[in-house]
Amino acid sequence: MRGENQSSVSEFLLLGLPIWPEQQAVFFALFLGMYLITVLGNLLIILLIRLDSRLHTPIYFFLSHLAFTDVSFSSVTVPKMLMNMQTEHLSISYPGCISQMYFYILFGCVDNLLLAVMAYDRYVAICHPLYYTTIMKEDLCVLLVAGSWILSCGSALLHTLLLTQVSFCADNIIPHFFCSLPILLRLFCSNTSVNELVIFTAGAAVVILPLTGILVSYGRIGASILKVPPTKGIRKALSTCGSHLSVVSLFYGTIMALYFSSSSSNSNDNDMIASLMYTVVTPMLNPFIYSLRNRDMKLALEILFRNIIFFSK
Repeated sequence: MRGENQSSVSEFLLLGLPIWPEQQAVFFALFLGMYLITVLGNLLIILLIRLDSRLHTPIYFFLSHLAFTDVSFSSVTVPKMLMNMQTEHLSISYPGCISQMYFYILFGCVDNLLLAVMAYDRYVAICHPLYYTTIMKEDLCVLLVAGSWILSCGSALLHTLLLTQVSFCADNIIPHFFCSLPILLRLFCSNTSVNELVIFTAGAAVVILPLTGILVSYGRIGASILKVPPTKGIRKALSTCGSHLSVVSLFYGTIMALYFSSSSSNSNDNDMIASLMYTVVTPMLNPFIYSLRNRDMKLALEILFRNIIFFSK
């Protein structure tokens, strides 16, 4: 039995969230509502940026890609989780599981890199305002976004190719609501040292390096603020960086929770809670953060609603 490999594994069983049967309907409605808010909220951000010419600036160009990534990231796992809760059909095919893991890593990496790109944009806007339009040209913005997608595709593809080369044991039960790479590693019979090494090195490249870039950017922004009158500097920082800092804190806070949950005694349950925060709650809150804390987005939203009311009369 220990000799069975991936060629004999046609499907996996996703056990899902540890929810009592009588609570399934309540949690299904809750997560469905959160997913719809995520999709509609982020699509609204993309629509506002597309329609309002005042939002055709580098930071909102990056934000539109972040919103698209958030919708995609949440859509990789939540619909399947909701279907399993409603139908109790817990199986997922082997290709489906590998594909889900690939896109989960892909969109997670893009999120990381886009947040670092947006931090660099804020650094240039505040520390070098006179050269902002010269530095943040359209070509550079497209290159930064394209580079984020290419690096993320490479990282996700590397993990996926390595995963298909190892041998699975007879056990095909995944105690999670999606195909998580660390949990899939526990189902292997063969040596996974190469996979673990790649997880460590790739994790450093797409998590630690972007986070370092964000911290350095905001460190320089803080130093720049101290050189101007306090009220003006604080107002300037809050108006341009408040939303981004909130999203960064929420995003990396859940990553840290996900990391530390793996070393606790109830690691499976804690890992699922942290994963829910990462894949459901964070993408849902991002539109609220950017719309409620951003004056330009609120103004664009007001104009859109006025136009809708005007044309509906």
